Amino acid sequence: MRNTSVVTEFILLGIPHTEDLETMLFVLFLSFYIFTLMGNLLNLLAVISSARLHTPMYLFLCKLSVCDIFFPSVSSPKMLFYLSGNSRAISYAGCVSQLFFYHFLGCTECFLYTVMAYDRFVAICYPLRYTIIMSHRACAILAMGTSFFGCIQAIFLTTLTFQLPYCGPNEVDYYFCDIPVMLKLACVDTSALEMVGFISVGLMPLSCFLLILTSYSCIVYSILQIRSTEGQRRAFSTCSAHLTAILLSFMPVVLIYLQPTPNPWLNATVQVLNNLVTPMLTSLIYSLRNKEVKYSLKKVLQQVALISEK
Repeated sequence: MRNTSVVTEFILLGIPHTEDLETMLFVLFLSFYIFTLMGNLLNLLAVISSARLHTPMYLFLCKLSVCDIFFPSVSSPKMLFYLSGNSRAISYAGCVSQLFFYHFLGCTECFLYTVMAYDRFVAICYPLRYTIIMSHRACAILAMGTSFFGCIQAIFLTTLTFQLPYCGPNEVDYYFCDIPVMLKLACVDTSALEMVGFISVGLMPLSCFLLILTSYSCIVYSILQIRSTEGQRRAFSTCSAHLTAILLSFMPVVLIYLQPTPNPWLNATVQVLNNLVTPMLTSLIYSLRNKEVKYSLKKVLQQVALISEK
């Protein structure tokens, strides 16, 4: 990636219209960040420590927890740093890194939700062939594929953004480096690139959402064929946590990137919720709505309590 810019650093102006609220926001966002990290770390420990949970569904859940640990860590540490009264400056390389890893992890999660929907589709629609279709090799390929395609998408979007010359103002009217705000600072007309970015950012989650919708349409049809009410209830219960997490993850993307007329304050608010609150809620949804994870988590916490007593 060739840097033709004379700008060597950018200044993050933060969330619009939140002047004099730095201390309150610092405490609030730090709390969300800590709870997000703790919740996802506990989910990881719960799955790793229980041999019963070493199945494809929980392998993908582990990867989701890893993504949910790193995703808020792309922008939150810098945001907390300047909210505590420190410098708002970020280097050119730091800005590139923020944008790349934000979209890499976001796209990886998007692909991962699609893979998890496929996993539930196979488990409910083809239960007798599940272990053959979702073999260890297939799971490894699917898990690595989510990161590979996420990386390809992130490289494309990052290159698209930073191949432009940045030679004028360097104040980013946002709390981290993202595509819409960076394009505004470029020294050339970006209307064509904005359209390409709009299509790229919109097409990928839309494709994933349609695949997820197709999987769950087949799942619902199969569940309705189950004669037992208890069987239907268990099948719907298995999928409800995943569907809730999908809605929490996809709605912010629609609100932020597919608006006809972007609203900076609304975008920043939704983005903060997406970066900090959604990963925290996802960890709670998967742990509190899943009996096996809750049981394993309880055992982990009991072991931690015993160790601390010693």
